[in-house]
This record gives sequence, C-alpha cells and structure tokens, in this order.
Amino acid sequence: MTNVLKGLSHRTYRGIVMNKENILFSLVGVLLGFIVGFLFANTANRAGLSTQTAVPPGQQVEGLPSGHPSVGNASFQPGVDMTAVRDAAKLADEQKENFAAQSNAARLAAQAERYDDAFKYYERARQLRPDDYDTLVALGNTLFDAEKFADAERWYASALAKKPEDVNVRTDMGLTLMLREPPQLDRAIAEFRRSLERDPGHTQTLQNLTVAYTRKGDAAQAQATLAKLESLNPKSEALPRLKADIEKLRPSAK
Repeated sequence: MTNVLKGLSHRTYRGIVMNKENILFSLVGVLLGFIVGFLFANTANRAGLSTQTAVPPGQQVEGLPSGHPSVGNASFQPGVDMTAVRDAAKLADEQKENFAAQSNAARLAAQAERYDDAFKYYERARQLRPDDYDTLVALGNTLFDAEKFADAERWYASALAKKPEDVNVRTDMGLTLMLREPPQLDRAIAEFRRSLERDPGHTQTLQNLTVAYTRKGDAAQAQATLAKLESLNPKSEALPRLKADIEKLRPSAK
C-alpha cells in the first residue's frame, strides 16, 4: 500500500496504504535515500492490477521502510472495515477452492496491513490459478508493503516473465533492489533503465533512477536524469529535494 522511502513510503505507506503515484525521492546524509510515495493502491506504479486485486488509495503515512505502522494497529486504521476483513477471511477459509474469495480476503487483509494474511490468501489464489498475472503482481506488492523486498522481487520477476513490457512492475522490482539492505544499486539502475527503454517519459522511474544515481554518488548521471524529469514535469514537488541532494555530491559542497 505513503510515504517516505527511508528511504523511500511507500510508501509505503502512509496512513493505510501506499501511494506509488506520488513518490518523492530524497536523500538523507550518507544514506542519501528518501523516496516519498507509494500506496498499496492501484496507482501509477501499480496500474497493471485489476480492480479485483488492487486496493483503493488510502491515507498516506510516512515511514518506509522504517516508520511503517505495525499490523497490530490495523484495527485502528481509518477507513478499514475490520468486520469486512474478518468476514472475507472466514469465507476464504471455508471456501478454499474459491479464487474470488481468496483474492478478496487478501485484498482486504492488505488494506488493513495484515500482510501475512494477505500473502496467505494471495498464495492460495495463485495455487488455484498459477498463471494469473494480477495475482503474481499482488504477491509482489504485498511483500513490498511488508518491506520484504528480496521476497517481493521473486514475484515481480515471475510477473515480468509473463509481461516484460509492464513498466510499472519493472520499476517496482527496481525499487526492491534499491530499498533492501544492502542496496543493489547497479541492478536497480539496470531495471529502471529497462523501464525507460519502453517508456522514456515514465516520471516515477525517472525519479527513482535519479535517486539511485545520487545514492551511488554519480552526480553527472543523476543530474542528466533529473533534467529529463524536470522537462516532463517542471512542477514536480520532488525536484527541489532531488536537486539539493545532487548538489551535496559536488566537490564544493564537500
């Protein structure tokens, strides 16, 4: 499911779910790694999900990967109907061969930030329909939101094996590489560049790539990427912070 990427928010997150559509990337000290944005919603970087597996955007909350609200607080999340969450889980447990019931229970559990439950039901759904693309992506999204980035990569890779042209999913996979500890910046950059080969104007990818180059200490590439982003979206709220972080890499700043 917003967010500050501790580096990044998702995303994740934020109040309940992450808004990947509004990612702001910034860098903090030596870590150079902030990205604000991401909802566990079906937004810019998750546009490929169907309405069945996507979660509606919710309130944004800062703190990915470190300030993420705990699952134990899910019952207090505004906008989450815990009765519906429990009823959906009960139906899914009673009808384990019902694909729609598994997917619905997973979606609601993810919205409530019960990521272990969400993964369990999405995995049941996958076993019922192993080739369902949306379910593979949802498994990756769930693990991403749970900050299990290495595990999320596996499912994004499985999805991309079916639809390599999905820029949103490839960009998310790149984020799993950049956000993990230790980060795999070269691999993340390679995935972001592959996304841009298919969609040169994908602003979320350009933001992520700018952050990746900045974290790597490559001011020239970071500046060039930022220039492309600014030409496409000169009013982006991410620009001031991205510029400031790149400036810190210059010899004069040191």
